[in-house]
Amino acid sequence: MSSWKRDIASGLVVILPILVTAYIIAWLYLAIAGLPFLQDVTPPIRVATVLVVFSMLVLSVGYMMRTAVGSLVEGAIDGVMNRLPGLRVVYNASKMAAETALSDSTDLQAPVKVKVFGNMRMTAFKTGKKTDDGRELLFMPTAPNITTGFVIEAEPHEFEETDESVEDALTRVLSAGFGETSESGIPIDVEDEKETQSTPPQ
Repeated sequence: MSSWKRDIASGLVVILPILVTAYIIAWLYLAIAGLPFLQDVTPPIRVATVLVVFSMLVLSVGYMMRTAVGSLVEGAIDGVMNRLPGLRVVYNASKMAAETALSDSTDLQAPVKVKVFGNMRMTAFKTGKKTDDGRELLFMPTAPNITTGFVIEAEPHEFEETDESVEDALTRVLSAGFGETSESGIPIDVEDEKETQSTPPQ
């Protein structure tokens, strides 16, 4: 991928979630503020009422998510959004950002490297659980949809502990390896495949 395409992709990853979030907030505000009983009140009271109604809506949805119905609704929403090209990346990025920011730090387990074929490694996360025979339960998310993946039962010698943060590991998986992380790794020069093939051997 050429540099200008990477720049556009990186810019969209940053801007699109912000625009979508701003649009949703504006839409919710206008929808609530447009209710008939709020038409004749002063702006400060209208803003306060909108905040109260929005807070009650968030609490209601959060309570529903703890039930079996909530799990079915969330699964249906994820299924629909992940079928939309382009928007699924924004949806998963926004969901990951919200879960990372609002989740308790004790719920986020350390990322590890799982040894698979030969010297190949894949990113997984500890769940903090073990099987009856003492194997570690790991979750290996798929890219770029981190809401699906594989549950792995692994011996301690079958995966490698890392000093990487959960945020950096999630960013790499969500962006399919193209996202920027806070790590200062070794720079790699990537040549365009077409340019390499078009260059005659010396």
